[in-house]
Amino acid sequence: MPTPTKGPRVGGGPAHERLILANLATSLFEHDRITTTEAKAKRLRPLAERLITFAKRGDLSARRRVLTVVRDKGVVHRLFAEIAPDMAQREGGYTRVTKIGARKGDNAPMVVVELVREPLSAKKATVKEAEAATKRAAKQAESKKAAAKTKAAEDAEKSEDLTLTEASADVEATDGPATEAAAVVDAEADAPAVDLPAGAAPANEDGSAPEGYTVKGNADSGLYHEPDGQWYDQTIAEFWFKSAEDAEAAGFKKAGSGS
Repeated sequence: MPTPTKGPRVGGGPAHERLILANLATSLFEHDRITTTEAKAKRLRPLAERLITFAKRGDLSARRRVLTVVRDKGVVHRLFAEIAPDMAQREGGYTRVTKIGARKGDNAPMVVVELVREPLSAKKATVKEAEAATKRAAKQAESKKAAAKTKAAEDAEKSEDLTLTEASADVEATDGPATEAAAVVDAEADAPAVDLPAGAAPANEDGSAPEGYTVKGNADSGLYHEPDGQWYDQTIAEFWFKSAEDAEAAGFKKAGSGS
């Protein structure tokens, strides 16, 4: 005869034991409480808790698993429809075992096995919610601290990069284009001003011609350009003449004349 997995054997053999426990579970789910011996209660309690766990799942597969133990379909329906919803808020401890007096005759210790269908008290529910809220707050605080550390590290890196960039910009500003621009300004300041030839007038500040002056003069080439000339529009006048005669009198030659 095989040795039972836990505690003393209930019944004459394994099959007999399974039938006895199935009948006890059926009676428990039908009446909510039964009186039996302590040995049978110890073997019944894990089985009943497991069946209630299946009932809480509520799917067809769980119902078929329960039907392999509890053959009465009416009891199975009560287990799924009435008992399981009452256990929805519980995470275990669906049964309660209370010791009573010994049985007359063989003096066997007796117990009462009952289902714990009372709803969780408001105090327990509040404590449970408070514990869950504390855990959530702790996780959020850790997440915020980690995010703050990451942001601080990123800000420090950005600050270092910005400092290096500004330093490089200062060096370039000292040795680069600004120095060249200053040198150009100094060169322009030191360059001698172009002397106006006789009969010529300087251009206006915006580069336009003074009133009455239509002929452009160029000091470098020594040429003058009339309005109908080929390069008149492309030429930037350093000074202006009223007429071609004035330009020639000042020693300038007509552009494109070849002489």
